[in-house]
Amino acid sequence: MTTIVRDFRPADAEAVTRVRRAALPFEVTTPKAVLFRVASANPAARYRLLVAEEDGEVVGTAQIGLAYESGTPGLSYANPQVHPAHRGHGAGGLLLRTAEEHLAAEGARSVYAWVLDEPDCRSFAGKRGYRPTRPAHFLRLDLAGGTLPELPGELPPGVELRTAAAYADDPRPLFEADAEVTADEPSDIGADLDDYEDWLAGTWNHPLLDRDLTTVVTVDGEVAAFTAAHTDGETRYHSGMTGTLRAHRGRGLAKLAKTDSLRRARAAGYTDAFTNNDAENGPMLAINEWFGYRVCATEVRHVRALG
Repeated sequence: MTTIVRDFRPADAEAVTRVRRAALPFEVTTPKAVLFRVASANPAARYRLLVAEEDGEVVGTAQIGLAYESGTPGLSYANPQVHPAHRGHGAGGLLLRTAEEHLAAEGARSVYAWVLDEPDCRSFAGKRGYRPTRPAHFLRLDLAGGTLPELPGELPPGVELRTAAAYADDPRPLFEADAEVTADEPSDIGADLDDYEDWLAGTWNHPLLDRDLTTVVTVDGEVAAFTAAHTDGETRYHSGMTGTLRAHRGRGLAKLAKTDSLRRARAAGYTDAFTNNDAENGPMLAINEWFGYRVCATEVRHVRALG
């Protein structure tokens, strides 16, 4: 049995998607999204997509890069994923070692990795010098068989529901809203969204972003809250980000946005809704539990110093 690690090739998109869906069945991905991520990566990220081959078959993959949006220099990430049927054969360790060598050469001083909260995965990380920092939960909602809250019969004065598609000619208000709520999101790394063109390239134009199912709540014409919908175009829906701007928090606008988006997603034929939350993000976890989301898996962020 021979295992090698190499850089991604466009012909690998289907195989990488298959591995990711098997390793993390609660995420939404497609071959088109895999190709897009490679093509649209900001040069500052020094991004690479690695694949592991076992006797010529793609059995693992790893997304690696510098956390260029963080205000702290020297941070990086590496997230190896191996198909469950091929774990324990050395692919994960080879992916991680290759990732660390690349990141160290690019000036990274520490590397962060998400690790499933399972004994084998925790052991894998611990043996390689990674220590846990903070957990996050994956949650699932049964759109097909569950119930959803009704939209209010009448919205409060000045409040309107729109979609992201309404901002096609000028999405900057959504960028500014995304930047504010992202800055407040709990994280080890953090992100400062201050490059509009980069946001357009990597977020607004992402093939998973469903602008028609992304709901925007406005108050007196200004963006106040939103929930970004990512879909695979078939049955799976994922909340890419839900947030309320600081001046409008405490009014239930995030619930309103999610209610509208989820109801329209169900009407469009989506059967499974997924999201993920930092375990310390109590307000968002409470909102998702109110909708009926239930934890289906947990990841724990780990970190290791390089050099």
